[in-house]
Amino acid sequence: MKAPTRRSAVLLMGPTGAGKSDLAVRLAESLPLEIISVDSAQVFRGMDIGTAKPSLATRARIPHHLIDIRDPAMGYSVGEFIGDVQRAMQDIWSRGRQPLLVGGTMMYFHALTTGIAELPEADSAVREDIDASAAMHGWAAVHQQLAEVDPQAAARIHVNDPQRIQRALEVHRLTGQTISQLQQHRVSAFADVKVIEFALAPLERGELHTKIEGRFKAMLEAGFVEEVRSLYERGDLSAEHPSMRAVGYRQLWRYLAGHSALNEATEQAIAATRQLAKRQLTWLRRRAAAQWMDSMRSDVARTIFDALSEGGFA
Repeated sequence: MKAPTRRSAVLLMGPTGAGKSDLAVRLAESLPLEIISVDSAQVFRGMDIGTAKPSLATRARIPHHLIDIRDPAMGYSVGEFIGDVQRAMQDIWSRGRQPLLVGGTMMYFHALTTGIAELPEADSAVREDIDASAAMHGWAAVHQQLAEVDPQAAARIHVNDPQRIQRALEVHRLTGQTISQLQQHRVSAFADVKVIEFALAPLERGELHTKIEGRFKAMLEAGFVEEVRSLYERGDLSAEHPSMRAVGYRQLWRYLAGHSALNEATEQAIAATRQLAKRQLTWLRRRAAAQWMDSMRSDVARTIFDALSEGGFA
Protein backbone atom coordinates (compact mmCIF):
# COMPACT_ATOMS: atom_id res chain seq x y z
CA MET A 1 0.00 0.00 0.00
CA LYS A 2 1.26 3.45 -0.90
CA ALA A 3 1.66 5.90 2.01
CA PRO A 4 0.04 9.33 1.69
CA THR A 5 2.41 12.08 0.56
CA ARG A 6 1.24 14.88 2.87
CA ARG A 7 1.35 14.88 6.64
CA SER A 8 -1.84 13.42 8.05
CA ALA A 9 -3.24 12.25 11.37
CA VAL A 10 -6.18 10.03 12.23
CA LEU A 11 -8.10 10.59 15.47
CA LEU A 12 -10.02 7.62 16.88
CA MET A 13 -11.98 8.93 19.87
CA GLY A 14 -14.63 7.41 22.05
CA PRO A 15 -15.88 6.63 25.53
CA THR A 16 -14.23 4.02 27.71
CA GLY A 17 -15.28 0.52 26.76
CA ALA A 18 -16.12 1.33 23.15
CA GLY A 19 -13.42 -0.94 21.70
CA LYS A 20 -11.04 1.74 20.40
CA SER A 21 -7.78 -0.09 21.15
CA ASP A 22 -8.70 -3.32 19.36
CA LEU A 23 -10.03 -1.41 16.37
CA ALA A 24 -6.86 0.71 16.21
CA VAL A 25 -4.70 -2.42 16.05
CA ARG A 26 -6.81 -3.83 13.22
CA LEU A 27 -6.40 -0.58 11.27
CA ALA A 28 -2.65 -0.43 11.91
CA GLU A 29 -2.29 -4.00 10.65
CA SER A 30 -3.62 -2.96 7.25
CA LEU A 31 -2.58 0.68 6.82
CA PRO A 32 0.71 2.61 7.22
CA LEU A 33 -0.24 3.81 10.72
CA GLU A 34 1.44 3.89 14.13
CA ILE A 35 -0.63 4.28 17.29
CA ILE A 36 -0.29 7.16 19.75
CA SER A 37 -2.15 6.64 23.01
CA VAL A 38 -4.32 9.57 24.08
CA ASP A 39 -4.97 8.26 27.56
CA SER A 40 -3.97 10.09 30.73
CA ALA A 41 -3.62 6.83 32.71
CA GLN A 42 -1.83 4.62 30.19
CA VAL A 43 1.23 6.85 30.50
CA PHE A 44 1.88 5.32 33.95
CA ARG A 45 3.94 2.15 34.39
CA GLY A 46 2.44 -0.67 36.44
CA MET A 47 -1.12 0.39 35.65
CA ASP A 48 -1.93 -2.19 33.01
CA ILE A 49 -5.15 -4.03 33.83
CA GLY A 50 -7.18 -1.05 35.00
CA THR A 51 -6.22 1.06 32.00
CA ALA A 52 -6.83 -1.77 29.50
CA LYS A 53 -3.38 -1.33 27.96
CA PRO A 54 -2.63 -3.30 24.82
CA SER A 55 -0.57 -6.36 25.68
CA LEU A 56 3.22 -6.34 25.39
CA ALA A 57 2.92 -8.81 22.51
CA THR A 58 0.57 -6.46 20.66
CA ARG A 59 2.83 -3.48 21.30
CA ALA A 60 5.82 -5.47 20.02
CA ARG A 61 3.93 -6.24 16.83
CA ILE A 62 2.27 -2.83 16.27
CA PRO A 63 4.16 0.35 17.25
CA HIS A 64 2.49 2.20 20.15
CA HIS A 65 3.65 5.54 21.58
CA LEU A 66 3.14 7.32 24.94
CA ILE A 67 2.49 4.18 26.99
CA ASP A 68 4.54 3.46 30.14
CA ILE A 69 6.47 6.75 30.01
CA ARG A 70 5.94 7.88 33.63
CA ASP A 71 6.15 6.36 37.11
CA PRO A 72 2.80 6.64 38.96
CA ALA A 73 4.44 8.90 41.56
CA MET A 74 5.19 11.46 38.85
CA GLY A 75 2.93 14.10 37.39
CA TYR A 76 2.15 14.54 33.72
CA SER A 77 0.79 17.82 32.41
CA VAL A 78 -1.21 18.63 29.31
CA GLY A 79 1.75 20.66 28.05
CA GLU A 80 4.07 17.67 28.44
CA PHE A 81 1.58 15.49 26.60
CA ILE A 82 1.35 17.88 23.66
CA GLY A 83 5.13 18.07 23.39
CA ASP A 84 5.40 14.29 23.50
CA VAL A 85 2.71 13.88 20.83
CA GLN A 86 4.38 16.38 18.52
CA ARG A 87 7.70 14.55 18.81
CA ALA A 88 6.02 11.18 18.25
CA MET A 89 4.19 12.46 15.16
CA GLN A 90 7.40 13.87 13.67
CA ASP A 91 9.09 10.54 14.30
CA ILE A 92 6.26 8.64 12.62
CA TRP A 93 6.15 10.99 9.62
CA SER A 94 9.92 10.64 9.21
CA ARG A 95 9.35 6.95 8.49
CA GLY A 96 6.75 7.73 5.82
CA ARG A 97 3.91 6.57 8.05
CA GLN A 98 1.00 8.39 9.69
CA PRO A 99 -0.07 8.73 13.36
CA LEU A 100 -3.29 7.17 14.62
CA LEU A 101 -4.21 8.93 17.87
CA VAL A 102 -6.42 6.68 19.98
CA GLY A 103 -8.04 7.23 23.36
CA GLY A 104 -10.69 8.75 25.52
CA THR A 105 -8.95 11.64 27.31
CA MET A 106 -10.97 14.32 25.58
CA MET A 107 -9.12 17.18 27.28
CA TYR A 108 -5.98 15.98 25.49
CA PHE A 109 -7.72 15.88 22.10
CA HIS A 110 -9.11 19.38 22.73
CA ALA A 111 -5.69 20.75 23.68
CA LEU A 112 -4.06 19.17 20.63
CA THR A 113 -6.66 20.76 18.36
CA THR A 114 -6.90 24.23 19.89
CA GLY A 115 -3.36 24.50 21.21
CA ILE A 116 -2.31 25.78 24.60
CA ALA A 117 -0.74 29.07 25.53
CA GLU A 118 2.96 29.29 26.32
CA LEU A 119 2.86 30.46 29.94
CA PRO A 120 5.75 30.95 32.37
CA GLU A 121 6.69 28.35 34.97
CA ALA A 122 5.33 28.83 38.47
CA ASP A 123 7.35 31.18 40.67
CA SER A 124 7.25 30.35 44.39
CA ALA A 125 8.21 33.88 45.49
CA VAL A 126 5.44 35.50 43.46
CA ARG A 127 2.91 32.94 44.70
CA GLU A 128 3.91 33.49 48.31
CA ASP A 129 3.43 37.23 47.87
CA ILE A 130 -0.05 36.72 46.39
CA ASP A 131 -0.94 34.28 49.18
CA ALA A 132 0.23 36.77 51.78
CA SER A 133 -1.97 39.46 50.24
CA ALA A 134 -4.93 37.07 50.28
CA ALA A 135 -4.28 36.17 53.91
CA MET A 136 -4.29 39.84 54.87
CA HIS A 137 -7.09 41.20 52.66
CA GLY A 138 -9.04 38.15 51.45
CA TRP A 139 -9.32 36.54 48.02
CA ALA A 140 -12.09 38.94 47.01
CA ALA A 141 -9.60 41.79 47.28
CA VAL A 142 -7.01 39.83 45.29
CA HIS A 143 -9.67 39.12 42.67
CA GLN A 144 -10.21 42.87 42.45
CA GLN A 145 -6.46 43.32 41.85
CA LEU A 146 -6.80 40.90 38.95
CA ALA A 147 -9.80 42.84 37.61
CA GLU A 148 -7.68 45.99 37.47
CA VAL A 149 -4.94 44.42 35.31
CA ASP A 150 -6.91 41.75 33.43
CA PRO A 151 -10.67 42.39 33.43
CA GLN A 152 -11.25 39.57 30.92
CA ALA A 153 -9.70 36.98 33.21
CA ALA A 154 -11.47 38.38 36.27
CA ALA A 155 -14.79 38.12 34.46
CA ARG A 156 -14.39 34.41 33.76
CA ILE A 157 -12.63 33.40 37.02
CA HIS A 158 -14.92 33.10 40.02
CA VAL A 159 -14.01 35.05 43.13
CA ASN A 160 -13.97 31.74 45.03
CA ASP A 161 -11.37 30.14 42.75
CA PRO A 162 -8.09 31.14 44.45
CA GLN A 163 -5.89 28.81 42.38
CA ARG A 164 -6.87 30.40 39.05
CA ILE A 165 -6.85 33.94 40.51
CA GLN A 166 -3.32 33.33 41.78
CA ARG A 167 -2.14 31.92 38.45
CA ALA A 168 -3.57 34.81 36.41
CA LEU A 169 -1.93 37.39 38.67
CA GLU A 170 1.33 35.43 38.71
CA VAL A 171 1.49 35.38 34.90
CA HIS A 172 0.93 39.14 34.73
CA ARG A 173 3.63 39.86 37.30
CA LEU A 174 6.15 37.57 35.60
CA THR A 175 5.57 38.63 31.99
CA GLY A 176 3.95 42.07 32.10
CA GLN A 177 1.24 40.61 29.87
CA THR A 178 -2.18 39.36 30.87
CA ILE A 179 -2.99 35.67 30.77
CA SER A 180 -5.89 36.62 28.48
CA GLN A 181 -3.48 38.12 25.96
CA LEU A 182 -1.13 35.14 26.09
CA GLN A 183 -3.94 32.62 25.70
CA GLN A 184 -4.95 34.21 22.40
CA HIS A 185 -1.71 32.99 20.83
CA ARG A 186 -2.29 29.28 20.53
CA VAL A 187 -1.01 27.01 17.79
CA SER A 188 -2.73 23.71 17.10
CA ALA A 189 -0.56 20.60 17.02
CA PHE A 190 -2.45 19.83 13.82
CA ALA A 191 -1.60 23.06 12.01
CA ASP A 192 -0.84 22.19 8.36
CA VAL A 193 -1.87 18.58 9.02
CA LYS A 194 -4.70 16.76 7.29
CA VAL A 195 -6.83 15.37 10.12
CA ILE A 196 -9.56 12.73 9.87
CA GLU A 197 -11.66 12.23 13.00
CA PHE A 198 -13.77 9.26 14.03
CA ALA A 199 -16.01 9.02 17.08
CA LEU A 200 -16.57 5.41 18.11
CA ALA A 201 -19.51 4.59 20.39
CA PRO A 202 -22.55 2.31 20.60
CA LEU A 203 -25.71 4.01 19.39
CA GLU A 204 -27.59 2.75 22.47
CA ARG A 205 -26.30 3.97 25.83
CA GLY A 206 -27.57 0.78 27.50
CA GLU A 207 -25.19 -1.25 25.35
CA LEU A 208 -22.26 0.84 26.53
CA HIS A 209 -23.32 0.48 30.17
CA THR A 210 -23.47 -3.29 29.77
CA LYS A 211 -20.00 -3.36 28.19
CA ILE A 212 -18.57 -1.17 30.96
CA GLU A 213 -19.88 -3.48 33.68
CA GLY A 214 -18.66 -6.59 31.89
CA ARG A 215 -15.25 -5.08 31.25
CA PHE A 216 -14.73 -4.05 34.87
CA LYS A 217 -15.67 -7.49 36.15
CA ALA A 218 -13.25 -9.02 33.63
CA MET A 219 -10.53 -6.73 34.99
CA LEU A 220 -11.20 -8.02 38.50
CA GLU A 221 -10.89 -11.59 37.26
CA ALA A 222 -7.62 -10.66 35.52
CA GLY A 223 -6.09 -9.47 38.81
CA PHE A 224 -6.99 -5.79 39.03
CA VAL A 225 -7.17 -5.83 42.85
CA GLU A 226 -3.68 -7.34 43.01
CA GLU A 227 -2.40 -4.69 40.60
CA VAL A 228 -3.73 -1.87 42.80
CA ARG A 229 -2.46 -3.67 45.92
CA SER A 230 1.08 -3.66 44.52
CA LEU A 231 0.80 0.09 43.99
CA TYR A 232 -0.76 0.59 47.43
CA GLU A 233 2.05 -1.30 49.13
CA ARG A 234 4.83 0.69 47.46
CA GLY A 235 4.55 3.26 50.21
CA ASP A 236 5.31 6.32 48.07
CA LEU A 237 1.84 6.70 46.57
CA SER A 238 -1.34 8.13 48.06
CA ALA A 239 -4.94 8.60 47.01
CA GLU A 240 -4.01 12.20 46.11
CA HIS A 241 -1.59 11.29 43.34
CA PRO A 242 -3.13 11.98 39.89
CA SER A 243 -2.39 8.40 38.84
CA MET A 244 -4.37 6.97 41.75
CA ARG A 245 -7.33 9.23 41.06
CA ALA A 246 -7.98 7.33 37.82
CA VAL A 247 -11.39 5.64 37.70
CA GLY A 248 -11.20 2.13 39.11
CA TYR A 249 -7.92 2.72 40.89
CA ARG A 250 -9.51 5.34 43.15
CA GLN A 251 -12.30 3.01 44.25
CA LEU A 252 -10.06 -0.02 44.81
CA TRP A 253 -7.61 2.15 46.74
CA ARG A 254 -10.44 2.98 49.16
CA TYR A 255 -11.20 -0.73 49.49
CA LEU A 256 -7.57 -1.55 50.28
CA ALA A 257 -7.49 1.31 52.80
CA GLY A 258 -10.44 -0.31 54.61
CA HIS A 259 -12.96 2.39 53.71
CA SER A 260 -15.30 0.12 51.74
CA ALA A 261 -16.07 -3.51 50.97
CA LEU A 262 -14.99 -4.97 47.63
CA ASN A 263 -18.55 -5.28 46.30
CA GLU A 264 -19.18 -1.64 47.24
CA ALA A 265 -15.95 -0.54 45.56
CA THR A 266 -16.94 -2.51 42.47
CA GLU A 267 -20.35 -0.84 42.26
CA GLN A 268 -18.77 2.58 42.78
CA ALA A 269 -16.16 1.97 40.09
CA ILE A 270 -18.75 0.84 37.55
CA ALA A 271 -20.93 3.87 38.33
CA ALA A 272 -17.92 6.20 38.07
CA THR A 273 -16.91 4.65 34.75
CA ARG A 274 -20.40 5.20 33.38
CA GLN A 275 -20.26 8.83 34.49
CA LEU A 276 -16.87 9.16 32.80
CA ALA A 277 -18.31 7.74 29.58
CA LYS A 278 -21.16 10.24 29.75
CA ARG A 279 -18.67 13.13 30.04
CA GLN A 280 -16.60 11.72 27.20
CA LEU A 281 -19.65 11.59 24.95
CA THR A 282 -20.53 15.18 25.87
CA TRP A 283 -17.03 16.27 24.77
CA LEU A 284 -17.28 14.21 21.59
CA ARG A 285 -20.50 15.88 20.51
CA ARG A 286 -18.57 19.17 20.33
CA ARG A 287 -16.23 17.70 17.70
CA ALA A 288 -18.03 18.98 14.62
CA ALA A 289 -15.65 17.25 12.20
CA ALA A 290 -15.96 13.80 13.76
CA GLN A 291 -17.52 10.98 11.75
CA TRP A 292 -19.63 8.91 14.14
CA MET A 293 -19.28 5.13 13.98
CA ASP A 294 -21.44 2.55 15.76
CA SER A 295 -18.96 0.41 17.69
CA MET A 296 -21.45 -2.46 17.86
CA ARG A 297 -21.51 -2.96 14.09
CA SER A 298 -19.44 -5.92 12.92
CA ASP A 299 -18.29 -3.98 9.83
CA VAL A 300 -17.09 -0.86 11.66
CA ALA A 301 -13.42 -1.62 10.91
CA ARG A 302 -14.18 -2.01 7.20
CA THR A 303 -16.19 1.23 7.18
CA ILE A 304 -13.30 3.19 8.71
CA PHE A 305 -10.76 1.41 6.49
CA ASP A 306 -12.76 2.44 3.41
CA ALA A 307 -13.02 6.04 4.66
CA LEU A 308 -9.26 6.20 5.21
CA SER A 309 -8.58 4.63 1.83
CA GLU A 310 -10.71 7.29 0.17
CA GLY A 311 -8.76 9.89 2.15
CA GLY A 312 -5.47 8.71 0.68
CA PHE A 313 -4.24 6.40 3.45
CA ALA A 314 -4.00 3.30 1.30
